[in-house]
Amino acid sequence: MTHPAYGAPDRGTNGNAALPADRPERRNPSQAVRRLRCLYHGRSKGALRYQRAVLLIDFVIIAFFVATPVLRDQAIFLWVDYAIALVVAAELAARGLASRDRRLWLREPAVLVDIVVLITLMFPYTFANWGFLRIVRLWTMSRNDVFWRAFLGGSLRRWEETVRASLNLVTFLFVSTGFVYTFFFRDGSGLEGYVDAFYFTVATVTTTGFGDITLPGTMGKLTSIVMMICGISLFVRLGQSLFRPAKVVYPCPQCALQKHDLDAVHCKACGHILKIPNPGR
Repeated sequence: MTHPAYGAPDRGTNGNAALPADRPERRNPSQAVRRLRCLYHGRSKGALRYQRAVLLIDFVIIAFFVATPVLRDQAIFLWVDYAIALVVAAELAARGLASRDRRLWLREPAVLVDIVVLITLMFPYTFANWGFLRIVRLWTMSRNDVFWRAFLGGSLRRWEETVRASLNLVTFLFVSTGFVYTFFFRDGSGLEGYVDAFYFTVATVTTTGFGDITLPGTMGKLTSIVMMICGISLFVRLGQSLFRPAKVVYPCPQCALQKHDLDAVHCKACGHILKIPNPGR
């Protein structure tokens, strides 16, 4: 056995090169993990079909979340709730396996939101008052690159900012509706109470303020103030994305400026000549 001081690797009794103590052996991912990474991060036709299928399931789950206040008193509600919990847990585990850095992945806000959603699904009656947080899953979808790659690829990518602003507004509307229904309109449970909560939310967010439905007490006034401030901000953001000139995401090779006009020939920041692809031509 050659001593490592002379440049040859030190070998153990099994003939394999010994690894330094501070460099643990790197294990190659299994075939299943490689397959999941291709499905979640790939751009092949099969990967895009899988990504679209996952997103469609997410939309169905979100529709259930929206209807939860109305369906909670139904006998089948608990079965559907636990079935969706299994689906969410399986999809969350698959995304975790497909991630290359799981520690960093666990610290992502979207993942933390999904974990909270899963807890409310596993204990629907214990965390009934926090069930409205499930709608935040719609926001996590808008933060996922898979959504834009699977549904808004190619020339439709220019509408990303508008779609993102719309999803943020819709998410806020339904989260606010769930909060108002849970803490102020629960006595009028069922469809009527939920519609009243949604009506109040829209009237408050748009600052229409008809006054026929109001929230009682100091807590109700503070809730209305927060909803008005947040709602105006989200509406302004949506208006900006609709009426501002459309931009295309194309990093400048010279200064790395990300967004440019659709017909830009030179970068506005450094003047570098751009070659922005135009799928429409």
